[in-house]
Amino acid sequence: MSLTDEERDRLADVVRLQPTKNGELQDAWEMESGSEVHGYLENHLKEYYYRDDDSLIRATAEANDLVDVEPGVEPDAVARGAVPETIRVSELESRVTEVLAGPDERSQSVVSVLNALREAFDADPEVDAVRRALRSLERKNVVEVVYRTVPTFRLAVARDEITVEVEE
Repeated sequence: MSLTDEERDRLADVVRLQPTKNGELQDAWEMESGSEVHGYLENHLKEYYYRDDDSLIRATAEANDLVDVEPGVEPDAVARGAVPETIRVSELESRVTEVLAGPDERSQSVVSVLNALREAFDADPEVDAVRRALRSLERKNVVEVVYRTVPTFRLAVARDEITVEVEE
């Protein structure tokens, strides 16, 4: 199957963001809904993606070979539930890994992480962006959720055990 430039670009997004959800692709592709993303995937990229046991969108091995981007995470490690050695993430996600509580520390709320980002980087991301970054890192098995009064987050692995690369 021959891909158009748009299809190849969007397939690269799937590879780069995996494991991902419709909502994350919706933001990346500036679409109106998750249903629109699903329709696009089914109509244009059906041969190049699948949903894992947790319904997360992942690229096939063939898709990884077709595009010139590094996968967002080592597919085999995360599929086995392991922590990957290297992740490729957005700048915000990278910053979150720098300020988030470590595995032996008390977990933090989204607002606590937001305040830590403000203090450390003199940045003011939206609270929803911080929440999405935490959930994306959770899907990559780098962050764990601790449920208290509200969901709280901390790293699932020591900072020195993972390489965080900021995607271009």
